[in-house]
Amino acid sequence: MGELTGKFGAERFLVGDGIKRLFLYLFGATLCAVGLHLDSPASSFFGLLRIIVEPDYLISDYFYVGGRGAAFLNSGILVLLFTSILVYYRVRIRGISIASIFTVAGFAMFGKNLFNVWFILAGVWLYARHQGESFMKFIYIAFFGTSLAPLVSQLMFGLYIPSPFKYVAGAAAGLSAGFLLPSLVPAFLSVHKGYNLYNVGFTAGMIGTILVSLLRSHGFIAEARVLWTAGGAQDIAPLLAEIFLLMILVGNMLNRKSFRGLYDMWNHPGRLLADFVDIFDFPLTLVNMGINGLIVTVYLLVIKGDFNGPTLGGILTVVGFSAMGKTPRTILPVMGGVIIGSLSKGWSLTDPFVQLAALFGTTLAPISGEFGWKAGMLAGYIHSSVVQYVGVLHAGFNLYNNGFAGGLVAGMLVPLFEALRGRERR
Repeated sequence: MGELTGKFGAERFLVGDGIKRLFLYLFGATLCAVGLHLDSPASSFFGLLRIIVEPDYLISDYFYVGGRGAAFLNSGILVLLFTSILVYYRVRIRGISIASIFTVAGFAMFGKNLFNVWFILAGVWLYARHQGESFMKFIYIAFFGTSLAPLVSQLMFGLYIPSPFKYVAGAAAGLSAGFLLPSLVPAFLSVHKGYNLYNVGFTAGMIGTILVSLLRSHGFIAEARVLWTAGGAQDIAPLLAEIFLLMILVGNMLNRKSFRGLYDMWNHPGRLLADFVDIFDFPLTLVNMGINGLIVTVYLLVIKGDFNGPTLGGILTVVGFSAMGKTPRTILPVMGGVIIGSLSKGWSLTDPFVQLAALFGTTLAPISGEFGWKAGMLAGYIHSSVVQYVGVLHAGFNLYNNGFAGGLVAGMLVPLFEALRGRERR
């Protein structure tokens, strides 16, 4: 540990990588322990097998497919494996590291599994080899790029293609998607200028649209579906509250038993690539993660929403990106815009896509941070409509559908906001 005096706060301790790695490993172990507590080991094992052979395009709730125990176990094991990859490559644990691991954990509740993610990673690895670069340079693109993992599962297990051709087709799709991502992700960042935090989701939506169009032109069409488990608040919400309160407590203790510097963090706009661990260090980041986790958990409780695989994915993604751009000041206006949008359009707040839009729509949090809460609410309002209809383009094979929609919304609104702000300053 050492001392840090930064632009945004007073002197504070720098937490070493050992503690951050321990945090990620404990997070993964906790998910595994919860899974084994919710179901027997045998039930969880067979549930994992069902999850692996399930076509995983949106929305495929793993609570529904394999059971709660298997979903948590799938998530926990992937967290442990992906954290081990970071450790193996000696990657310094930053905010983007935490965001990527928590995103993997969240979507491992409804789309990513112990089988389908590796083809995407292998595709990125092949790209690195082709370019003569280290895989470490593209490691986060590989982690986030597993949003396209359902392409693998659908071709291998969802469509009627004779063996062994279906396995070849699934592997080829995953490898191709992974190979395309590293060159396209930086290019698409310029479309929304960093105001859509799920930039890989925007890129993956574009790739998914192209690949799905090719599949459709050959007669392969996946039927729309929603596998969704209702309820769950009684068991899951208290567990989440305990975890998030513990994050706040530990962060407070590591920050010399204070919340000093939190106000500065909450005044940060959070635009990509705003790495809160680099800027404010790990303790304050942990506090911010816990507070945002409580906010979205309480939101679902208030609207009497569901605590299942997809909504847990949303909660964990919000918490993960609280290490990389999201604060209460920036997420609440976007959530408010989604709420107003759903009510004004005759939708129920408990409709599955509305619940997910309120959680994942916080990808547009930097708009609130940069242009104010009114702009954030407008972005959330528009996003609530866009996200419902753009999924048809990629047929649900891009798990980050809100990231795709968020890129479109930010790409349209940000130039407008910048122009209006420029006029006001003249």
